[in-house]
Amino acid sequence: MSTQTLGELNAPLRTLQILSAQYPNLPAPGVSVSTIYPDLLELSFHDDFAGFEAWRDALEIAPESVTHHVQGNGRTGVLIVRTEYAGARLHLIGYATVPAPGGGRSRSEVGP
Repeated sequence: MSTQTLGELNAPLRTLQILSAQYPNLPAPGVSVSTIYPDLLELSFHDDFAGFEAWRDALEIAPESVTHHVQGNGRTGVLIVRTEYAGARLHLIGYATVPAPGGGRSRSEVGP
């Protein structure tokens, strides 16, 4: 589905406004709204899972709703939760470096 007007993005934009008013002290996420998915608000957190977890907890999303996978040749852990909030689909996504086995440096920390 492709959006033709800014007004068609009202659901995620309104949700973002509600979230910013209700949770002004939570960590600031990366925010994505797209004309491809006009009812979707994506909040992303990079470099650790703390921001993701703070938002998940504040929104009272059960931990068992979170899915996890690894990407980037095993170097990046990804947490994802999908829910509905204030009339929009809401995706929380967290990215963090996966520690190397045995406490050593991960591949991403080792130079060429």
